[in-house]
Amino acid sequence: MLIRIVKMSFEPSKIQEFLMNFDANKRQIRAFEGCEFLELYRDKNNKDLFFTYSYWQTEADLEHYRHSELFKKVWSKTKPLFNAKPEAWSVNRLHSLN
Repeated sequence: MLIRIVKMSFEPSKIQEFLMNFDANKRQIRAFEGCEFLELYRDKNNKDLFFTYSYWQTEADLEHYRHSELFKKVWSKTKPLFNAKPEAWSVNRLHSLN
């Protein structure tokens, strides 16, 4: 399994637009082949800062999504809303405690 973490910072006046776009597409992203989990987080102190966490069966599944029409549609509406360059990491889980 591959975990993808994306850090995004938005112009304050554009946050509602981002949230509406995420809400409109979150089920399609989650239902995309290979996606097993999707969450959106907001920083408690910096309200402009958001993170997505998604779990993918394989790196190929993530790459397939990143080259899909769905991603292009979502990203084309998200990218102009940033106030800083987004950052992304693909990580492997080493330990998990329940």
